[in-house]
Amino acid sequence: MPESITITDNRTGESREIPILNGGVAASDFSKLLPGVWFYDPAFMSTAACESSITYLDGEAGVLRYRGYPIEQLAENSSYLEVAYLLLNGELPTAEQYTEWSHEITYHTFIHENVRKRFLEGFHYDAHPMGMMVSAVAALSTFYLDAKDIFDPAVLHKQIVRLIAKMPTLAAAAHRFSVGMPFVYPDNNLDFSANFLSMMWKVAEPRFEPDPILVKALDVLFILHADHEQNCGTTSMRTVASSHADPYSATAAAAAALYGPRHGGANEAVIKMLNEIGSIDNVEAYIQTVKEGKRVLQGFGHRVYKSYDPRATIIKQTADKVFSVTGKNPLLDIALKLEEIALSDDYFISRRLYPNVDFYSGLIYQAMGFPLEMFTVLFAIPRTAGWLAHFKELLEQDLKITRPRQLYIGADERNYVPISAR
Repeated sequence: MPESITITDNRTGESREIPILNGGVAASDFSKLLPGVWFYDPAFMSTAACESSITYLDGEAGVLRYRGYPIEQLAENSSYLEVAYLLLNGELPTAEQYTEWSHEITYHTFIHENVRKRFLEGFHYDAHPMGMMVSAVAALSTFYLDAKDIFDPAVLHKQIVRLIAKMPTLAAAAHRFSVGMPFVYPDNNLDFSANFLSMMWKVAEPRFEPDPILVKALDVLFILHADHEQNCGTTSMRTVASSHADPYSATAAAAAALYGPRHGGANEAVIKMLNEIGSIDNVEAYIQTVKEGKRVLQGFGHRVYKSYDPRATIIKQTADKVFSVTGKNPLLDIALKLEEIALSDDYFISRRLYPNVDFYSGLIYQAMGFPLEMFTVLFAIPRTAGWLAHFKELLEQDLKITRPRQLYIGADERNYVPISAR
């Protein structure tokens, strides 16, 4: 027999049996028994807002899979573009499909000259790169008017290719502008991650040749950040997509959510914390202030994971390879000491606070030369593939426009009072 629950309305004595399907129960079945009574679930802590076949996450067991493939296998064997194809299409590409997909992405990396010259260069000299990115992605919808035809598969595919391809170009352009350096055009002879590093760091050399270890490390980081189930940014993407907005506007909304420090700024907070600690000799004292509730241990714990974040394990291994090229980040010893103490302290163990993906990713980005203000941008580049996979899935499911309910707690009806009598 299928699993089920039975609920009873104690006001009437009426009962209803509701099946448990895929680990959830349908709120619509509750409303049949309790019309006009809404679930009160601030921040959607216990609400599944959709069905999705893209990413599986088990926070208790520390499991993350894209379309069924363990993240560990993808990080070791795959590439970011292959993972992007997997997220969007449900299957890993054949050799022929991957060649065509890579070619499409490579030859859509250029941005319209007006986007760069008249839009990006119109920002104030100290504009934050992520703010520039959010604005530029939204502006792309005015350059590709066919993007509004979201139910034409060929047209939608073209916008998806454009967005994935152009995000690194926009990101690098925003950085170069913020530091007063000239724009670098994409190099179609380089792969996705190498091309991004070229656009970031090229100065006067005829051709930028990034270190293959750093290219691989960046590709791994992009894979690990490509999707993560129904987080704040993805929920924003699906909410805006449910209104049938174009992919650029919906992606800009998701990126705007990511811009918030609670979402995309965690690895930046880790670096600031490590700098604040300053020395390995200060770690134990800092841990004590955390236990006293005076400070937060950044990069530990997660809204979903209640064991070791599987991405953190992979990133820690990647960090060793990056530091073999760049030299060890001076903050690494502090981070390792923090982890050692926290993982052996009952205070953190009992609260199931383990390192997450952000604990080491910032150290890698910093070692590779990325400034702190680029960290969230580096998150947005790969997450675009996941966002667009959810955009596609929502359209295929033909879901209604998102419209949550509220519990009204304001004033009862009252009469207007003229200003002279107030």
